[in-house]
Amino acid sequence: MARVTVEDCVEQIPNRFELVAIAAQRARHISAGAELTIDRDHDKNPVVALREIADKTVNLRELEEDLIKSLQHHVEQDEPEEDVVDDMAIRQELSGMVPGMGGDDNEVEELAKTMSIEDGAAESDSAGEVLFEDVVDVED
Repeated sequence: MARVTVEDCVEQIPNRFELVAIAAQRARHISAGAELTIDRDHDKNPVVALREIADKTVNLRELEEDLIKSLQHHVEQDEPEEDVVDDMAIRQELSGMVPGMGGDDNEVEELAKTMSIEDGAAESDSAGEVLFEDVVDVED
């Protein structure tokens, strides 16, 4: 079989730099065990990749997408909603106060009491019975 040159592939991919990048990506796929679309004929992977491109036996769009994904280091993600961000910030703030996660148990109890008194919520005594108390400032 005749040798493959870049000139044979330029009809498929006019930009030579893009051609080399896509052929290299296909050669990586072949090295990883991808199915060949032509006979190897004792050629190395880059030559097989170029021959596949010249013969139009591979999907160039898929190769281009795989190449782009392999070169990406940062993938854009949707911004979380504002409520989720606020909730995450509160959790991070309180994570140092959660028992077993580096916080002091007394700090957690004090925080719970403060939150329940400020919110007018119920408190419980040591027996687990719920007590309702009004918050009143009493001066001596």
